[in-house]
Amino acid sequence: MSISLEPLYEHIVAKLREGLSKDLTYHSLHHTLDVFEQVSLIALKEGVTAPQELLLLQVAALYHDAGFLYTYQQHEERSCTLAKEELPGFGFTPEEITIICRLIMATQVPQAPQNKLQEIICDADLDYLGRDDFFPIGQTLFQEFTCYGVVQNEEQWNQLQVRFLESHTFFTSFSKNSRETQKQQHLALIKAKLNQRP
Repeated sequence: MSISLEPLYEHIVAKLREGLSKDLTYHSLHHTLDVFEQVSLIALKEGVTAPQELLLLQVAALYHDAGFLYTYQQHEERSCTLAKEELPGFGFTPEEITIICRLIMATQVPQAPQNKLQEIICDADLDYLGRDDFFPIGQTLFQEFTCYGVVQNEEQWNQLQVRFLESHTFFTSFSKNSRETQKQQHLALIKAKLNQRP
């Protein structure tokens, strides 16, 4: 398969940079590029060596939150619609676009991936949960959730984070081995913070 990623990458990055609301402090271009980077890394660590599989993962990562250009709710479906509209123009077949859309839909929370590639994109999407930049990135999500009325204050936010971290699972061996321990440390810190309140 001789599809070049570069024109597509430039196209979607420009579209997200220009079109995403400034209120999307977490679901920003920065997040999409982070997921793109992590999906490539995790795929490598998980032994995904077929260039086509890597390409489909990377394209799904670039489009997985593009639906936020149009809607805050059910953005994954809108991301798929956009992918179906645009990807034929970059040389993707209907079969490939179906796989890409399934990868995008797999990132819907609660995540329930059905195969190895879906596990990789799920772990890439929430990779920050077990990283050093968890709290700064979490702050951008708190800001976004406050703006969109998902939470009203920091206490609600911390309660939401506890519920989310307790229910979350990493799927790939790489993410379990390299992210789970730190994720549990973050959970313990947030619980401690909640227990300190008067």
